Amino acid sequence: MAEKKQKEKENKPSYSAKDIFVLEGLDPVRKRPGMYIGSTGVDGLHHLIWEVIDNSIDEAMAGHATFVRLRLLKDGIVEVTDNGRGIPVDPHPQTKKSALETVLSTLHAGGKFGGESYKVSGGLHGVGVSVVNALSEYLKAEVHRDGGVYVQEYERGKPKKAVKKIGKTDTTGTTITFKADKEIFSEIRYDRKKIIDHLRQQAFLVKGMYIEIIDEREEIPFFHAFKFDGGLLSFLGYLNEFGDQVQNKPFYVNKEHEEIEVEVAFLYNNDAETQELSFANNIYTPDGGMHLTGFRTALTRVLNDFAREGNYIKDKEENLTGEDAREGIVAVVSVKIREPQFEGQTKARLGNPPARTAVESVVAEALKEFLEKNTQEGRAIIGKALLAAKARKAAKAAKDTVLRKGPLEGLTLPGKLADCTSKNPEESELFIVEGDSAGGSGKQGRDRRFQAILPLKGKILNVEKSRLDKMLANNEIKSIVIALGTAIGVDFTVEKIRYHKIIIMTDADVDGAHIRTLLLTLFFRYFRDTIDQGYIYIAQPPLYRIQQGRQFEYVYSEQDKDVILKQLRKEKGDDLKGVSIQRYKGLGEMNANQLWETTMDPETRRLKKVTIQDAQEADRIFDVLMGEKVAPRKHFIQSRATTVKNLDI
Repeated sequence: MAEKKQKEKENKPSYSAKDIFVLEGLDPVRKRPGMYIGSTGVDGLHHLIWEVIDNSIDEAMAGHATFVRLRLLKDGIVEVTDNGRGIPVDPHPQTKKSALETVLSTLHAGGKFGGESYKVSGGLHGVGVSVVNALSEYLKAEVHRDGGVYVQEYERGKPKKAVKKIGKTDTTGTTITFKADKEIFSEIRYDRKKIIDHLRQQAFLVKGMYIEIIDEREEIPFFHAFKFDGGLLSFLGYLNEFGDQVQNKPFYVNKEHEEIEVEVAFLYNNDAETQELSFANNIYTPDGGMHLTGFRTALTRVLNDFAREGNYIKDKEENLTGEDAREGIVAVVSVKIREPQFEGQTKARLGNPPARTAVESVVAEALKEFLEKNTQEGRAIIGKALLAAKARKAAKAAKDTVLRKGPLEGLTLPGKLADCTSKNPEESELFIVEGDSAGGSGKQGRDRRFQAILPLKGKILNVEKSRLDKMLANNEIKSIVIALGTAIGVDFTVEKIRYHKIIIMTDADVDGAHIRTLLLTLFFRYFRDTIDQGYIYIAQPPLYRIQQGRQFEYVYSEQDKDVILKQLRKEKGDDLKGVSIQRYKGLGEMNANQLWETTMDPETRRLKKVTIQDAQEADRIFDVLMGEKVAPRKHFIQSRATTVKNLDI
């Protein structure tokens, strides 16, 4: 027994001082890179660039830099240069090393944790350039400061030599050159469009800063540059490039309130969509936060006061809601604040209560003055809000008839819906199918336990051009809303969804593509959370069935067809007698078994998940392609005419 206890004691994992591992310097970053940059995929790779750029932009926000250059070099090398003050190189009192080496090789070291070097900054965690250093197989820092040029090189976060002065200069600034470590990142390939979009946004937010992008990875270098003297007003013009404006003069204010700088710009369109972008210290906050709440509160309160004073609203009990006040608005809210508190790792929401007070106070005062001085603009804005209120009441009446209690509490599901027997949303699938013919095949071929079929008659309404009350009068949209079970508009609740896979299944032709686009517009505008949660998919039916004797194969692309025919020619010569090629133009051409095994069977089918990488850009594209204005759509088509593929003539 004693021997058994002794063996158990020996095999039991120990937990004592010797089992506590201390990762020194930048080792924690290399051990758990995802904790510092989010992932080691595409987003994490680009995050390295953002961290270095952030330092340059912080210099610009502090008034010490006017210029930033990004160069994408061959072999995955990136170079960022600014004309700021230059990272200090004198000995650091705590580390006894050069301040440059301290910043590059120590976590939470920098000029943003105290003192007056940076009143506001975007690099809040202080891990920026040191994390880039840790995750790079090579990094070089060159500093122009105090009349000298100083250089230091690193390998995977470790300095090769001490900081060295290599010459004299009459300029100031910092150049960071790095090569991301292939031991950390699965693929090192930078997306030029992603970089341009990010840096354009930064240029809008720092008025007058010049940003240059040079891509030297190909034989002919690519050059792009930004400089926006209008700041947020320029940003507003970019966001509203194709909008049908209600206002001629946009609202703009830039003022400090209790050491918080508030900058806000907005204008209204004749659209139903609301587009609000919020930033804190140049960091995009997609989930808003206190600054956006302050803006919304001030906007609704001031518009209600203005409407009552002008006798636009006579009923004492009646008020414009927040949704009424914001319908059709394109707004950018930016605050610069000391020690911002972000909620979550991704800095998605600003949590500082003083930011709400500052924005609410500044916007309320400035907006009241704007409406008083610009009565024509004021009338146009109030007219837009009153129209939104009228539409809201009409939509509520329509919803009350369409969505009485919800699909599981007595509301009859649409008669055309062939529902599944499972009541578990996690395993249930809804196929939205083009036409009764394909719907019939789908109903026969499906697995009734977890697959539901909803056939659509023709093309649904383009919701980009229609209000909610008109939408709900459309039978096809009404059927989709009831089948989903989430309700719509302000009552939308994604948690009540009846299916965790909603699969758009249309023909592989122009009409099918159009129906798919109309459905995606509906989901993007009114059921956005279903896309964000990963519930929306696009079915991939085959284009061809190639048969030789009793052997056949389904083909899903033109490229695959060419490969198969090339192989057959190699085997049979140019004579392909006995080989039949069937082109599927429509789902209705397949019988139930074929539709099941090619497009519906989870074991063999191909599905594309619909995701949104850039919501702002997606919003613009839907406006252009599906909106009222013809000119932007015409320009979009003409500018891309030479790159069209697979045109169905």
